[in-house]
Amino acid sequence: FYIVSPGDNYGSSTWIGINSFVKGISNEKISNTWLSENIQQGHGPLGAEYADVAYRMEGDTPSWLPLIPNGLNDPEHPQWGGWGGRYELYKPELATLKKGDSGVPFETETREIWTNAIDNYTPYRPNDFGRTIKSDTATFTDNKVTLWRWRDDFQNDFAARMDWCTKTFQEANHPPVPVLSQPEEIMVKSGEGFGLNASGSTDPDGDNLSYLWFSYPEAGSYKKMIITTAENSHSLYVVAPKVEENETAHIILKVTDKGKPSLSRYKRIIVTIVPK
Repeated sequence: FYIVSPGDNYGSSTWIGINSFVKGISNEKISNTWLSENIQQGHGPLGAEYADVAYRMEGDTPSWLPLIPNGLNDPEHPQWGGWGGRYELYKPELATLKKGDSGVPFETETREIWTNAIDNYTPYRPNDFGRTIKSDTATFTDNKVTLWRWRDDFQNDFAARMDWCTKTFQEANHPPVPVLSQPEEIMVKSGEGFGLNASGSTDPDGDNLSYLWFSYPEAGSYKKMIITTAENSHSLYVVAPKVEENETAHIILKVTDKGKPSLSRYKRIIVTIVPK
């Protein structure tokens, strides 16, 4: 796939979600302090080569992140979203593109291209009492959201890989292994209830695991949020919504260990909903 953000306005691209400071969320893992402690210092010769930030942290990394087999990424389906962002195939309108200051003229695309897509995302945040996580009060909507919504996960993954350069297997943390009791593609009728179970998930280091199930409406044809209950349990029960024609809905399972740094892996369940 050739994926591009058209025009010459640097700030309109999706990839800068990897290093954008976003008001209302934690930006700790793109800070210079975090980079120094987790990447640069005490992490062998590769860490020593990681330069201080001159303009923005990272650059072309989002073009590589979708290739990591984490259970979420699928390089054959950019429209499904993953660590490198989410992209759709369409012909962008020239009038909607912000003009940059490069001085280089650009013209309307002559055909459909894989380019920026928009997510509507409400983050989850830790909760000290009662249910361990809860939805935040802020919702974010733009193309950069499709990338930075996974930022803490892939930055922790980066830190763990740097640990692998200097620590033994026993000393370092490794990602969990999500396991579903059901197929990753299922078919249900409108109004029909169905269960999902990930109690067979394991961790190579024996770490305790946390679970999070959530709907990803932008990834499927059914664009409404599917209500889930007990989303931080190892099992989930869902009632399929009413549809007038066959629709697909994506439910994501995120399994996170309590090692240091905490690591996450996923399962993507694609539900085909047919009219009753």
